Amino acid sequence: VLGKPVEKIPRAGIRQIAEATGNWPIRGWFTANGLPDDIARRWPWNRRSAVNSLAENVDGIPEDDDLNYPLLALSVLERHGRAFTTDDVAKLWLDELPAGRTFTAERVAYRNLLDGVEPPGTATYRNPFREWIGALIRADVYGWVNPGDPATAAEHAWRDARLTHTANGIYGAMFAAAMCAASLVATSAEEVVRAGLSVVPAGSRLHEAVRLAAEDAAGERDFERVIDRLHDRHGALHWVHTINNAALVAATLIHGRGDFTATIAGAVAGGWDTDSAGATAGSVAGALNGGVPGPWRLRDSLASSLTGFDGVSLDELAGRTREMMAV
Repeated sequence: VLGKPVEKIPRAGIRQIAEATGNWPIRGWFTANGLPDDIARRWPWNRRSAVNSLAENVDGIPEDDDLNYPLLALSVLERHGRAFTTDDVAKLWLDELPAGRTFTAERVAYRNLLDGVEPPGTATYRNPFREWIGALIRADVYGWVNPGDPATAAEHAWRDARLTHTANGIYGAMFAAAMCAASLVATSAEEVVRAGLSVVPAGSRLHEAVRLAAEDAAGERDFERVIDRLHDRHGALHWVHTINNAALVAATLIHGRGDFTATIAGAVAGGWDTDSAGATAGSVAGALNGGVPGPWRLRDSLASSLTGFDGVSLDELAGRTREMMAV
Protein backbone atom coordinates (compact mmCIF):
# COMPACT_ATOMS: atom_id res chain seq x y z
CA VAL A 1 0.00 0.00 0.00
CA LEU A 2 2.90 2.39 0.74
CA GLY A 3 3.94 2.49 -2.91
CA LYS A 4 0.48 2.82 -4.45
CA PRO A 5 0.12 6.63 -4.57
CA VAL A 6 3.58 7.10 -6.12
CA GLU A 7 3.29 4.34 -8.70
CA LYS A 8 4.53 5.64 -12.09
CA ILE A 9 6.38 8.54 -10.41
CA PRO A 10 10.15 8.27 -11.02
CA ARG A 11 12.73 8.03 -8.29
CA ALA A 12 13.54 11.76 -8.26
CA GLY A 13 9.88 12.69 -7.94
CA ILE A 14 9.30 10.29 -5.06
CA ARG A 15 12.20 11.83 -3.18
CA GLN A 16 10.98 15.38 -3.83
CA ILE A 17 7.52 14.53 -2.52
CA ALA A 18 8.90 12.81 0.57
CA GLU A 19 11.39 15.58 1.35
CA ALA A 20 8.77 18.31 0.92
CA THR A 21 6.48 16.64 3.46
CA GLY A 22 9.17 15.74 6.02
CA ASN A 23 9.13 12.05 5.16
CA TRP A 24 12.67 11.49 3.86
CA PRO A 25 14.08 8.96 4.39
CA ILE A 26 10.64 7.40 4.00
CA ARG A 27 9.34 6.35 7.40
CA GLY A 28 5.56 6.61 7.01
CA TRP A 29 2.68 6.90 4.59
CA PHE A 30 2.85 9.52 1.86
CA THR A 31 0.67 12.58 2.41
CA ALA A 32 -0.68 15.49 0.40
CA ASN A 33 -0.79 17.62 3.54
CA GLY A 34 1.88 20.30 3.30
CA LEU A 35 2.93 19.31 -0.22
CA PRO A 36 3.77 22.48 -2.21
CA ASP A 37 1.54 23.05 -5.23
CA ASP A 38 4.43 23.13 -7.69
CA ILE A 39 5.66 19.69 -6.61
CA ALA A 40 2.12 18.31 -6.66
CA ARG A 41 1.70 19.54 -10.23
CA ARG A 42 5.10 18.22 -11.30
CA TRP A 43 4.53 14.79 -9.78
CA PRO A 44 0.80 14.02 -9.64
CA TRP A 45 -0.29 11.10 -7.48
CA ASN A 46 -1.43 7.87 -9.07
CA ARG A 47 -5.03 8.74 -9.90
CA ARG A 48 -6.62 5.50 -8.71
CA SER A 49 -4.65 5.28 -5.48
CA ALA A 50 -4.59 8.86 -4.20
CA VAL A 51 -8.13 8.45 -2.86
CA ASN A 52 -7.36 5.50 -0.59
CA SER A 53 -3.61 5.15 -0.01
CA LEU A 54 -2.42 8.42 1.54
CA ALA A 55 -1.95 8.94 5.27
CA GLU A 56 -5.08 11.07 5.44
CA ASN A 57 -7.42 8.60 3.73
CA VAL A 58 -6.06 5.06 3.97
CA ASP A 59 -8.71 2.90 5.67
CA GLY A 60 -8.42 -0.81 5.34
CA ILE A 61 -6.55 -2.45 2.49
CA PRO A 62 -7.52 -1.11 -0.96
CA GLU A 63 -7.92 -3.37 -3.97
CA ASP A 64 -4.82 -4.02 -6.04
CA ASP A 65 -3.71 -6.60 -8.59
CA ASP A 66 -0.82 -7.36 -6.23
CA LEU A 67 -3.47 -8.65 -3.81
CA ASN A 68 -6.04 -10.14 -6.20
CA TYR A 69 -3.54 -12.59 -7.68
CA PRO A 70 -2.41 -14.06 -4.35
CA LEU A 71 -6.10 -14.51 -3.52
CA LEU A 72 -6.50 -16.44 -6.77
CA ALA A 73 -3.44 -18.54 -5.89
CA LEU A 74 -5.07 -19.42 -2.58
CA SER A 75 -8.30 -20.27 -4.41
CA VAL A 76 -6.62 -22.59 -6.89
CA LEU A 77 -4.95 -24.46 -4.03
CA GLU A 78 -8.23 -24.72 -2.13
CA ARG A 79 -10.12 -26.00 -5.18
CA HIS A 80 -7.53 -28.28 -6.76
CA GLY A 81 -4.94 -28.99 -4.09
CA ARG A 82 -1.19 -29.06 -4.54
CA ALA A 83 -1.48 -30.95 -7.84
CA PHE A 84 -3.18 -27.99 -9.56
CA THR A 85 -2.29 -27.36 -13.19
CA THR A 86 -1.77 -24.30 -15.35
CA ASP A 87 -5.12 -25.10 -16.97
CA ASP A 88 -6.74 -24.94 -13.52
CA VAL A 89 -5.30 -21.45 -13.04
CA ALA A 90 -6.57 -20.39 -16.46
CA LYS A 91 -10.10 -21.64 -15.80
CA LEU A 92 -10.17 -19.95 -12.41
CA TRP A 93 -9.19 -16.65 -14.00
CA LEU A 94 -11.98 -16.90 -16.56
CA ASP A 95 -14.47 -17.78 -13.83
CA GLU A 96 -13.46 -15.26 -11.18
CA LEU A 97 -11.09 -12.53 -12.42
CA PRO A 98 -12.67 -9.47 -14.08
CA ALA A 99 -10.84 -8.71 -17.33
CA GLY A 100 -10.64 -5.04 -16.37
CA ARG A 101 -8.50 -5.96 -13.37
CA THR A 102 -5.77 -7.44 -15.55
CA PHE A 103 -2.81 -5.57 -17.01
CA THR A 104 0.07 -6.11 -19.46
CA ALA A 105 1.02 -9.81 -19.74
CA GLU A 106 -2.04 -10.94 -17.80
CA ARG A 107 -4.43 -9.00 -20.02
CA VAL A 108 -2.85 -10.41 -23.19
CA ALA A 109 -2.98 -13.96 -21.80
CA TYR A 110 -6.60 -13.44 -20.73
CA ARG A 111 -7.50 -12.26 -24.24
CA ASN A 112 -5.65 -15.24 -25.68
CA LEU A 113 -7.71 -17.59 -23.50
CA LEU A 114 -10.92 -16.00 -24.77
CA ASP A 115 -9.65 -16.45 -28.32
CA GLY A 116 -9.08 -20.17 -27.73
CA VAL A 117 -5.31 -20.14 -27.25
CA GLU A 118 -4.24 -22.75 -24.70
CA PRO A 119 -1.43 -22.46 -22.12
CA PRO A 120 1.49 -22.06 -22.43
CA GLY A 121 0.78 -20.46 -25.80
CA THR A 122 -1.12 -17.79 -23.90
CA ALA A 123 2.21 -16.48 -22.65
CA THR A 124 3.84 -16.14 -26.04
CA TYR A 125 1.18 -15.27 -28.60
CA ARG A 126 1.37 -11.52 -29.23
CA ASN A 127 2.54 -10.98 -25.65
CA PRO A 128 5.41 -8.47 -25.50
CA PHE A 129 5.06 -8.20 -21.70
CA ARG A 130 6.02 -11.78 -20.89
CA GLU A 131 9.13 -10.87 -18.88
CA TRP A 132 7.46 -8.13 -16.87
CA ILE A 133 6.63 -8.37 -13.18
CA GLY A 134 3.10 -9.80 -13.32
CA ALA A 135 4.04 -13.39 -12.49
CA LEU A 136 6.32 -12.39 -9.62
CA ILE A 137 3.49 -10.60 -7.80
CA ARG A 138 1.36 -13.76 -7.90
CA ALA A 139 3.86 -16.01 -6.15
CA ASP A 140 3.80 -15.24 -2.41
CA VAL A 141 1.13 -17.76 -1.43
CA TYR A 142 3.03 -20.60 -3.08
CA GLY A 143 5.90 -19.80 -0.74
CA TRP A 144 3.76 -19.48 2.37
CA VAL A 145 2.18 -22.91 1.90
CA ASN A 146 5.64 -24.49 1.56
CA PRO A 147 7.57 -23.17 4.58
CA GLY A 148 11.22 -24.14 4.39
CA ASP A 149 10.77 -25.77 0.97
CA PRO A 150 11.82 -23.23 -1.67
CA ALA A 151 12.06 -25.84 -4.43
CA THR A 152 8.42 -26.91 -4.13
CA ALA A 153 7.33 -23.29 -3.77
CA ALA A 154 9.16 -22.43 -6.98
CA GLU A 155 7.59 -25.37 -8.83
CA HIS A 156 4.11 -24.22 -7.79
CA ALA A 157 4.93 -20.69 -8.93
CA TRP A 158 6.21 -22.05 -12.26
CA ARG A 159 2.86 -23.74 -12.94
CA ASP A 160 1.05 -20.45 -12.38
CA ALA A 161 3.55 -18.20 -14.14
CA ARG A 162 3.72 -20.14 -17.41
CA LEU A 163 0.16 -19.06 -18.15
CA THR A 164 1.39 -15.53 -18.84
CA HIS A 165 5.19 -15.37 -18.81
CA THR A 166 8.41 -16.87 -20.12
CA ALA A 167 12.10 -16.90 -19.15
CA ASN A 168 12.94 -14.18 -16.61
CA GLY A 169 9.26 -13.48 -16.09
CA ILE A 170 8.85 -17.03 -14.80
CA TYR A 171 12.17 -17.00 -12.94
CA GLY A 172 11.01 -13.92 -11.04
CA ALA A 173 7.94 -15.77 -9.80
CA MET A 174 10.08 -18.73 -8.76
CA PHE A 175 12.51 -16.39 -7.00
CA ALA A 176 9.74 -14.68 -5.03
CA ALA A 177 8.02 -17.92 -4.06
CA ALA A 178 11.28 -19.45 -2.87
CA MET A 179 12.08 -16.37 -0.79
CA CYS A 180 8.63 -16.45 0.80
CA ALA A 181 9.05 -20.14 1.63
CA ALA A 182 12.43 -19.49 3.22
CA SER A 183 11.31 -16.37 5.07
CA LEU A 184 9.09 -18.43 7.39
CA VAL A 185 12.05 -20.39 8.77
CA ALA A 186 15.13 -18.27 8.00
CA THR A 187 17.01 -16.08 10.46
CA SER A 188 18.31 -13.44 8.05
CA ALA A 189 17.52 -11.67 4.79
CA GLU A 190 20.76 -13.01 3.31
CA GLU A 191 19.54 -16.55 3.87
CA VAL A 192 16.24 -15.71 2.19
CA VAL A 193 17.86 -14.18 -0.89
CA ARG A 194 20.19 -17.17 -1.21
CA ALA A 195 17.15 -19.45 -1.16
CA GLY A 196 15.55 -17.36 -3.86
CA LEU A 197 18.63 -17.52 -6.05
CA SER A 198 18.90 -21.29 -5.55
CA VAL A 199 15.88 -21.90 -7.80
CA VAL A 200 16.85 -19.42 -10.57
CA PRO A 201 18.95 -20.70 -13.51
CA ALA A 202 22.53 -19.64 -12.85
CA GLY A 203 23.08 -18.42 -16.39
CA SER A 204 20.00 -16.20 -16.50
CA ARG A 205 20.01 -12.42 -16.52
CA LEU A 206 17.83 -12.46 -13.41
CA HIS A 207 20.33 -14.52 -11.45
CA GLU A 208 23.16 -12.17 -12.34
CA ALA A 209 21.10 -9.06 -11.55
CA VAL A 210 20.05 -10.33 -8.13
CA ARG A 211 23.55 -11.58 -7.28
CA LEU A 212 25.15 -8.23 -8.10
CA ALA A 213 22.43 -6.32 -6.26
CA ALA A 214 22.94 -8.43 -3.16
CA GLU A 215 26.69 -7.84 -3.29
CA ASP A 216 26.20 -4.09 -3.65
CA ALA A 217 23.76 -3.95 -0.74
CA ALA A 218 26.03 -5.95 1.53
CA GLY A 219 29.03 -3.72 0.86
CA GLU A 220 27.55 -0.20 0.71
CA ARG A 221 26.25 1.73 3.73
CA ASP A 222 24.36 4.35 1.70
CA PHE A 223 21.35 2.74 0.05
CA GLU A 224 20.98 5.63 -2.39
CA ARG A 225 24.31 4.58 -3.88
CA VAL A 226 23.03 1.04 -4.19
CA ILE A 227 20.00 2.34 -6.09
CA ASP A 228 22.32 4.41 -8.29
CA ARG A 229 24.12 1.23 -9.33
CA LEU A 230 20.87 -0.57 -10.00
CA HIS A 231 19.69 2.25 -12.24
CA ASP A 232 23.04 2.32 -14.03
CA ARG A 233 22.67 -1.39 -14.83
CA HIS A 234 18.95 -1.64 -15.46
CA GLY A 235 17.75 1.87 -16.24
CA ALA A 236 16.97 0.93 -19.85
CA LEU A 237 14.39 -1.64 -18.73
CA HIS A 238 10.72 -0.76 -18.38
CA TRP A 239 9.77 0.23 -14.85
CA VAL A 240 7.63 -2.91 -14.47
CA HIS A 241 10.19 -5.38 -15.84
CA THR A 242 11.00 -8.34 -13.62
CA ILE A 243 14.79 -8.06 -13.61
CA ASN A 244 15.21 -4.53 -12.24
CA ASN A 245 12.47 -4.92 -9.64
CA ALA A 246 13.69 -8.30 -8.39
CA ALA A 247 17.20 -6.89 -8.05
CA LEU A 248 15.83 -3.94 -6.09
CA VAL A 249 13.86 -6.23 -3.77
CA ALA A 250 16.95 -8.32 -3.05
CA ALA A 251 19.04 -5.23 -2.40
CA THR A 252 16.60 -3.61 0.01
CA LEU A 253 16.07 -6.86 1.91
CA ILE A 254 19.79 -7.23 2.52
CA HIS A 255 20.46 -3.56 3.19
CA GLY A 256 17.44 -3.31 5.51
CA ARG A 257 18.93 -6.00 7.78
CA GLY A 258 15.56 -7.00 9.17
CA ASP A 259 14.21 -3.47 9.64
CA PHE A 260 10.70 -3.68 8.17
CA THR A 261 10.31 0.05 7.57
CA ALA A 262 13.73 0.47 5.96
CA THR A 263 13.09 -2.53 3.75
CA ILE A 264 9.75 -1.44 2.29
CA ALA A 265 10.94 2.18 2.09
CA GLY A 266 13.94 1.13 0.02
CA ALA A 267 11.76 -0.80 -2.40
CA VAL A 268 9.54 2.24 -2.93
CA ALA A 269 12.39 4.76 -3.08
CA GLY A 270 13.94 2.77 -5.92
CA GLY A 271 11.32 4.31 -8.19
CA TRP A 272 10.31 1.37 -10.36
CA ASP A 273 7.18 -0.71 -9.64
CA THR A 274 6.69 0.88 -6.25
CA ASP A 275 3.65 -1.03 -5.03
CA SER A 276 4.77 -4.42 -6.34
CA ALA A 277 8.38 -4.19 -5.17
CA GLY A 278 7.24 -2.80 -1.83
CA ALA A 279 4.73 -5.63 -1.43
CA THR A 280 7.23 -8.40 -2.12
CA ALA A 281 9.88 -6.84 0.12
CA GLY A 282 7.26 -6.36 2.83
CA SER A 283 6.05 -9.93 2.49
CA VAL A 284 9.50 -11.30 3.21
CA ALA A 285 10.43 -8.72 5.85
CA GLY A 286 7.12 -9.25 7.63
CA ALA A 287 7.74 -12.98 7.86
CA LEU A 288 11.28 -12.47 9.12
CA ASN A 289 9.92 -10.15 11.81
CA GLY A 290 7.05 -12.41 12.79
CA GLY A 291 4.49 -9.90 11.54
CA VAL A 292 3.95 -6.34 10.38
CA PRO A 293 4.93 -3.66 12.94
CA GLY A 294 2.08 -1.72 14.54
CA PRO A 295 2.53 1.61 12.71
CA TRP A 296 2.01 -0.12 9.36
CA ARG A 297 -1.06 -2.13 10.28
CA LEU A 298 -4.34 -1.16 8.65
CA ARG A 299 -7.97 -1.91 9.43
CA ASP A 300 -8.37 -5.64 8.91
CA SER A 301 -10.54 -5.55 5.79
CA LEU A 302 -9.35 -6.15 2.25
CA ALA A 303 -11.20 -4.75 -0.78
CA SER A 304 -11.42 -6.97 -3.85
CA SER A 305 -13.58 -7.44 -6.93
CA LEU A 306 -13.04 -11.21 -6.70
CA THR A 307 -16.15 -13.17 -5.74
CA GLY A 308 -16.23 -13.97 -2.03
CA PHE A 309 -13.19 -11.92 -1.08
CA ASP A 310 -14.40 -8.34 -0.74
CA GLY A 311 -14.11 -7.32 2.91
CA VAL A 312 -12.26 -10.48 3.93
CA SER A 313 -9.99 -10.18 6.96
CA LEU A 314 -6.30 -10.98 6.97
CA ASP A 315 -6.92 -13.25 9.97
CA GLU A 316 -9.25 -15.37 7.85
CA LEU A 317 -6.82 -15.45 4.95
CA ALA A 318 -3.97 -16.44 7.25
CA GLY A 319 -6.05 -19.31 8.61
CA ARG A 320 -6.95 -20.54 5.15
CA THR A 321 -3.31 -20.34 4.08
CA ARG A 322 -2.24 -22.37 7.12
CA GLU A 323 -4.75 -25.04 6.14
CA MET A 324 -3.09 -25.30 2.73
CA MET A 325 0.27 -25.95 4.41
CA ALA A 326 -1.03 -29.26 5.69
CA VAL A 327 -2.63 -30.49 2.45
